[in-house]
Order: sequence, then structure tokens, then C-alpha cells
Amino acid sequence: MSMEINDTGMSDNVTLSDNNDSSNNRVFDDSKIAKLNGIISQGLNPYPYKFEKTGDICNILKKFEDFEENEGLTVRTAGRLYNIRKHGKMIFADLGDQAGRIQILIRKGNLPDEEFETFKNFVDSGDIIGIRGDLFKTKRGEDSIGVSEFSLLSKSLCALPEKFHGLKDIETRYRKRYLDLIVNAEKREIFVMRSKLTSEIRRFLAEREFLEFETPILQTVYGGANARPFMTFHNCLGQNLFLRIAPELYLKRLVVGGYEKVFEISKNFRNEDIDTTHNPEFTMIEVYEAYSDYNDMMDLTECLISELVFKLTGGYEVKMGEKTINLRSPWKRISMEDALKEYAGLDIFAHSLEELKQIAIQNRIEDYEKAKSYGEFLALLFEGLVEDKLINPTFIYDFPVENSPLAKNHRDKAGFVERFELFLNGWELANGYSELNDPLEQEKRFEEQDKKRKLGDLEAQTVDYDFINALGYGLPPTGGMGLGIDRLTMIIAGLESIKEVILFPQMKREDRVQEN
Repeated sequence: MSMEINDTGMSDNVTLSDNNDSSNNRVFDDSKIAKLNGIISQGLNPYPYKFEKTGDICNILKKFEDFEENEGLTVRTAGRLYNIRKHGKMIFADLGDQAGRIQILIRKGNLPDEEFETFKNFVDSGDIIGIRGDLFKTKRGEDSIGVSEFSLLSKSLCALPEKFHGLKDIETRYRKRYLDLIVNAEKREIFVMRSKLTSEIRRFLAEREFLEFETPILQTVYGGANARPFMTFHNCLGQNLFLRIAPELYLKRLVVGGYEKVFEISKNFRNEDIDTTHNPEFTMIEVYEAYSDYNDMMDLTECLISELVFKLTGGYEVKMGEKTINLRSPWKRISMEDALKEYAGLDIFAHSLEELKQIAIQNRIEDYEKAKSYGEFLALLFEGLVEDKLINPTFIYDFPVENSPLAKNHRDKAGFVERFELFLNGWELANGYSELNDPLEQEKRFEEQDKKRKLGDLEAQTVDYDFINALGYGLPPTGGMGLGIDRLTMIIAGLESIKEVILFPQMKREDRVQEN
């Protein structure tokens, strides 16, 4: 057994936790702490510094594809122990790392008796060990490693969920994601895929000569979306700051400055409801291209997503419950006005405002009392009657000017702007514009938003005069697009809850139970 002598300054004895102390949130297992003390009493270090591996478990498993060539090959690898099975002088266990799992065999005789007894008496499921051993197959043909040397690399003090029931409680999985990842390999694969997704987005845009930038998270004026911000206070500057709700206004400042193709993968923060498709901290990408418009952004969005889906899944279809979503191009494109006619049988301009109000009431659509114009009713009724019917990818374009303060006026349709949203599975996935670059019109739009904010609309935007001044130096015709990475991951993975694709989703704090 290769273990370091305990020269780390660690206490010679670890005190057992008092599990009856309700103010102590530690969940250490007393039997594991007793085993830790046993290891320390032997003068061994249960937390050494390093272990040299010759390969990960995935690569080792590939060696078995040519077993005749590799039988008896000696390997060194490391991982976490699962499912230890003791059979007298033989101990079987599963060893797992990021890439996979393999069976290992600890046999008395292959190790000195003292080391075999150390493993038998002090090593548990959940411990991390390094091993040296030879490849072999059991009589049943299972790929295995016969261990000739092992090192305890990290003694676990918390017990893993038992084998057959595992970790099923959803709230526990979200609060203790580290434990979820330890015991549910399929959940780890979701985040491996998410990591590949963001890498592929960067590759796709870099190939098209876009530059990635970082813009401020702490801002003196929030903007770029209609959302309620989080606020904090900077002690040194003596002023309030807001957490970013969108990177849009800063990225467009960069286009003013001369960068023609820019993007940012950003963390945004919105003080809004938490549900299956919303988390107050979320990730999105925003892309801006000078001398382009919203038609170009629709083309870019469609090409990006369809290519991502194919690279990550090998095809263009994804499953969402019982639904199959086809992401093969071309995707449907339809105006908001025509979508309301097609999916709800409603020609909005054939009705009076009072009639539209009654239609909203009859369909139990919330916030109908806020709608005062045809444009506001169009957006309201579309959201209430059409959105959930858009399962396959659909671009909805030409939005009313009332709810689009950053988009350019439509070149042909009065009262509308050149804006689109992409819908999949009934969810909004992307949003894009022909960007408004008239500084006087932008000032007017901001002021209208600010009036709404002062009347109690907490999601209305404020006036950003520095941004208006930036536009005053000249923003070229520009197309912009924002895409939600969390929701895109949900689509590709076929998941219905955003918490499944965010490693550490926001949860309500668990207050400690106080003793009487």
C-alpha cells in the first residue's frame, strides 16, 4: 500500500460529530470518522497531495477492445469507490472517474496482509483512491483491474445514498449538486454537453470573425431588457450599483467604437419569478454585427442552433417528453399579427380596443388592464393565445413598437419595429432586432419607458444618457441577437426544468432549526 506518512499537521484524532445538535449542519458519518481516526493512528495521511495516472477509466476500457493484445497490461488510475462487495479474501468494487467506471478486485495475496486489512477495515464507498493493477476479465467476462497497489487519496466523511434507491429527491439534488454529480452519472453528462455547447458557440462565431468581449456586470444604469434588477451598494464609491440584466448597451457601444462583429457569453441577473424556465441568474449570448439587419440575425440564429444540435446529437430531432422537435432548416417565419390569425383565429385590427379587452378576459389572460393600444393588445394576446402552440422552431417577427424600445422602426409598417423572437417547445429562445441607431428616437423611447417605471412598472427601462451620447457619435446599421443558453441546453437535452441544466440553481435558504 502506497500511503503518505501523516506529516501534515493533522490532528491525531478527529472528534465525532454530535448528530443530535440541531444547530450543527454537518452531516459527517460517525463510522467514517472512526475509520479516519484508524487511518491516522497508523501514521498514514488520508489526504495526500498528488497521484500520477497513466490514463483515465474511459481510455482503460478501450484497451479491452483488443484484450488479447492488452491482457495483463499494468495501468495506474484513480477515482471514487462505489458499491464495495466483500467476499472473504476478495473485495470487488467499482472505481469511477469523470469518464466512466470499471470493476476492480482487491485480493488477499496480491497485497500484503496488512494493506489488505487496511482496505477491508478503513476504506468505504465514496472514498477516492489511486490504484496500480493489471487488466483482466472475470469468468463472467467483465472488464476488471486486479489491484496490486492502492493509495487512499481522500477519505470521505459523508455517506453516499444507498445503492438501489440512490439520490432521487429533486430538491436535494439541486441543493447538493456535488452529491447529485457523484451518484448520477447521467446528470454529469448534461453538464458535459453544456460545456461542449458553449465551446461550439465560440468556435462557430470565431470562424465568422466575431470577437468575444467582456462587459461590466456592475452597472450604474441598468438596461438592455425590460426586467427588474438586483441592486447593491459600493462602499468606496458611495453609490448604488445594479447587477447586469443584459450586456446589450455596452456591446453596442463597442460597435460604435469600431468593432464590427462582437459577442459576449454573459451571466445576467433579473429579480423575477423562479419557475421551470426562469432562474434569476442565467446565461445568454448576445451577438451584434454591423451593416446587418434582423433578417441576417434570423439566418445566423438558425444556422447556429441547427449546427449545434447536429454536432451535439448527430441529428436534427430532439425529444421533449412525448413531443419530437425537428430543427432541420428551413424554419418557419411568420409575423406576430399573422401568427395570431393562424393559431388563434383572431384578426386584432378587426376589433375595437374594448372588444380586445373582453377577449383577454374571456381567455383569462393576466395584466389585460395594462394594455391601452392595439400594439399592446397584440403582444398580450399573442403571449396568451399563441406562444404555447409554437413547438417546432418558429421565428415570430414584426413586433409592436410599444414593447420594443431598442429596435429600429419597421421600414414598411407604421407602429411596428424590426424585431423577432424564436420559439421552440412553446418557449422564447432568442430575441433579435434591427438595432435602433437614431439617438433622438432612442432618447424618446427611453423617456417613454421611464414614465412607465415611475408609474409603477418595475420592469420598464431607465434613461441611459451615456448610451444615447454614444449613439450620437454614430452606430452603423446593426443587427443584434440574444440567445438563452440555459433554455437551449434544455431543448438539446430534452429537459423540462431549467434547474436541471444550471449547476447551482437559486433555491430558498434552508433556515437552521433552533434549539428551544
